[in-house]
Amino acid sequence: MPRPLATLLLVFCTMLWGFAFVAQKSAMDSMGPLTFAGVRYLLGGLVILPLAIWEYRRKMRSGAPPLTRRKWLEIAAVTVVFFLGSWLQQAGLIHTTVTNGGFLTGLYVFFVPVILLVFWRIRPHPMVWLGVPLALMGLYYLNGAGLDRLNMGDGLVIGSAVFWAMHVLLLGYLARSTGLPVFISGISFLGAGLLAIIFAFGLETPTLEGISGGWVEIAYAGILSTAVSFTLQAVGQQYVPPANAAIVLSGESLFAALGAAIVLGERLTPTGYAGAALIFLAIVLVETVPLLMARRRGLQAVP
Repeated sequence: MPRPLATLLLVFCTMLWGFAFVAQKSAMDSMGPLTFAGVRYLLGGLVILPLAIWEYRRKMRSGAPPLTRRKWLEIAAVTVVFFLGSWLQQAGLIHTTVTNGGFLTGLYVFFVPVILLVFWRIRPHPMVWLGVPLALMGLYYLNGAGLDRLNMGDGLVIGSAVFWAMHVLLLGYLARSTGLPVFISGISFLGAGLLAIIFAFGLETPTLEGISGGWVEIAYAGILSTAVSFTLQAVGQQYVPPANAAIVLSGESLFAALGAAIVLGERLTPTGYAGAALIFLAIVLVETVPLLMARRRGLQAVP
């Protein structure tokens, strides 16, 4: 798949995720965060399960070796990281606004290159180090250029950003190394959903009445924001470097703010619009400059 097309897939994911913040927030009126996450991910996993099985069987028929024990452990790690990121984010949205939630989730754009550098000694393209502060500055201004109102919910969402960064890295690596992006996504959804339901029965009081009261939010989050978006993320990340992908995916905060404005009446200030412009600038720079530089070097190398 051409990298520009993969980038467009990631941008489409950010749109669906951004609007999902509204559904995630309103769903808390009728159920707890673990209950919502559990039903959402089980639904998403069941939706793509037939496609996941087909992908796995096709891979095996092509002569590829079965997944090793190490790969299954890595898939388990992706599932746990996915569950923790979802839980912390969902719990945080009980106490913070959709706009703040989108902004603070976007902090994983900073954690991804740091984790790559500290733990794997992988240096991203130099343009990433320009794009990261630009994106963070944009996220900051998108939130009104102030963090003085941070509360417990904001802290939980910040914690989720660490796990989302790990998810971006692990999912991208596994999708490339196995060639099974849909299968890995399906296993992660079902595993995270089961974990959430187990914890929900211990920490919350799930009821059919509460779940049915948020069926619209569950349907959107389970089918579009989970089954479609996270699967397309796994596909797209096979062709986009993780640090670059993180910056592109941080654009979900723009759609979160837009959805909050349309549905919940939250409004962006002029400073917020400036932040949105900075985020788009960061995405454009990180995705176009490296390609233009590589093309220029290639042309110079031609005798």
